[in-house]
Amino acid sequence: MVRGRALNYDTQRAKILSIAAELFANNGYVGTSMNDVAQACNMSKPALYHYVMDKSQLLFEIASTHVTRLLALVDEVKASHDTSSTDAEAEAMVRCLIERFVIEYAQARHAHRVLTEDVKFLAPESQAIVLKQQRQIVNAFALAIAKARPGIKKAKLHKPLTMLLFGMMNWLFTWLKPTGKLTHADMAPMVADLFLGGLYAVQTHKIPRQK
Repeated sequence: MVRGRALNYDTQRAKILSIAAELFANNGYVGTSMNDVAQACNMSKPALYHYVMDKSQLLFEIASTHVTRLLALVDEVKASHDTSSTDAEAEAMVRCLIERFVIEYAQARHAHRVLTEDVKFLAPESQAIVLKQQRQIVNAFALAIAKARPGIKKAKLHKPLTMLLFGMMNWLFTWLKPTGKLTHADMAPMVADLFLGGLYAVQTHKIPRQK
């Protein structure tokens, strides 16, 4: 007889992913065993395998769930801004994207650390799925930036500038401590100010023409 799912299956699975993300973030993916995850979840190892097949699936689910949430954030922001109307509205969308992402990174800091540091341990096919999702996010930011300053796209700089932006946002966790005086909510508008102020200072005419 096939064992059915418990009524709280989805809730319990989400809890396992959250706990595993914290373990991976603090101890490293390689340094964390399924025994460690089971112990942290207060369950037996066989019970843990009722929710996930192996540690690789745990890693994939953590990364993919986090990126899926980020893609949903992009859709929410796009739906609330009419970038076809004015340049100011396009800039407002970029600012909103930056601020929402920085705060989301803080709220999901363990999953975000796993995404930035441990995806390389996934099997190629699983890694490709996550990377495709990440590219969709980067492209959405790049298009928003291009709408805010059209000359950036003409100079083919919207994607390089997007990667510079993600360099600022993605690695905040390496130095901004949760218990510090500054929070991610404090930093979010600063990141937006710094990027948008610099965006309009980029001198595109000094960049060699690209084919």
